[in-house]
Amino acid sequence: MTNEKPFCHLLRVRYGECDAQQVVFNSRYLDYVDVAVTEFTRALWGDYNELLKSGYDNQVVSAKVDWKASARFDDVLAIYVELQRLGNTSYTLGVDIRRRADQLALAEVSMTYVSLDARMMTKIPVPDEMRAALQKGAPGLVVDQAGVNQMGVK
Repeated sequence: MTNEKPFCHLLRVRYGECDAQQVVFNSRYLDYVDVAVTEFTRALWGDYNELLKSGYDNQVVSAKVDWKASARFDDVLAIYVELQRLGNTSYTLGVDIRRRADQLALAEVSMTYVSLDARMMTKIPVPDEMRAALQKGAPGLVVDQAGVNQMGVK
């Protein structure tokens, strides 16, 4: 285990993501999680289409959100993603959404995915290469909204 912070995706809240109360609309948090998890998995095993070509896929089977505070227009969010649990056919990612400026906790999210055969769409054990990548994670990697890491590499 490392002392580095987990993988982090940086995202700026856009005006259209806010509701009449002038805070981020609740359903947008799962949009943010999806973007951050996509970048996290890109860091772990590359392009999603390549994953499908290899015969593997995954699907969300559970999503749990605990809101702590409100994000607002123009806030930059730091969305941290790391492995919480790794089972035989599923894994759970913990996602911690914070306001970057002061690290105020905004939401804690738990996302569980099941591993699938991409052609048959049937549940399979998490493949060994995916299992190893999930266990390793991407600690310390910070990626922005365009999928560019802090070193300027896509």
